[in-house]
Amino acid sequence: MATSTVTLRFAFTHPDEMRTFRAYKRLDGPGAAELELYQASDCLPVFYHSSYGPSGGVTTFQRVNVATGVWEPAGEISWTSSSNATVHFGIAEVNIRDLRKRKKASSQSRRFKAGGSEYKWKMGEGNDLFCVDARGKTVATWSHADTTLQVGAQAEQILDRVVVTCLLNLWIRHLGLW
Repeated sequence: MATSTVTLRFAFTHPDEMRTFRAYKRLDGPGAAELELYQASDCLPVFYHSSYGPSGGVTTFQRVNVATGVWEPAGEISWTSSSNATVHFGIAEVNIRDLRKRKKASSQSRRFKAGGSEYKWKMGEGNDLFCVDARGKTVATWSHADTTLQVGAQAEQILDRVVVTCLLNLWIRHLGLW
C-alpha cells in the first residue's frame, strides 16, 4: 500500500479564470521532475473552461492514466451561473451544492461525499484550505502561496473528487461567496 503524498502544482492559464488550469504531479527523487497529470488534450488544458468570464460555460477535465500514458476523460462541470453547476464524474451527476454542503448555516467548512465516506474542506491560514475525513484526519492540503494541492495516500482513490472539490471551493472563495 502506498504511503506517500501526491503533490499537484496548479498552473492557471488565465489568472482571472481559475476554472482553466493544468495540474502537475511532483515526482520524488533527484531533479524533482513533474508529470503533467491533468493536462492538455487537443490543444485544450484538461481543466478547460469554455468561456472566460464569471458565468456559464463548461469546464472539462481529463487525467493521464499513469500506467498507460493515455489521456482519459475524468468529467465536466456544467455551469448554469458563476456559482451554480452540475458536476459529472463519468456517469455520476452531482450538483455543486452536494459537493459544498454545510452542516449548519454558520459553518465555515464544506462537506462532500466520495467513496462511501464524508470529507470536508476547511479554511486554513491565509487563503489555504485543508480537507479532513470523517475522523478529522487531514487527507489533503491546498497552499495558496505555492498553488499546490497535497493529497495523502488515503485519499488517492478519490483524487478526481479531491481535485474538483478543491477547485470548486477555490472558485467560490475567489467570487467572495464562501
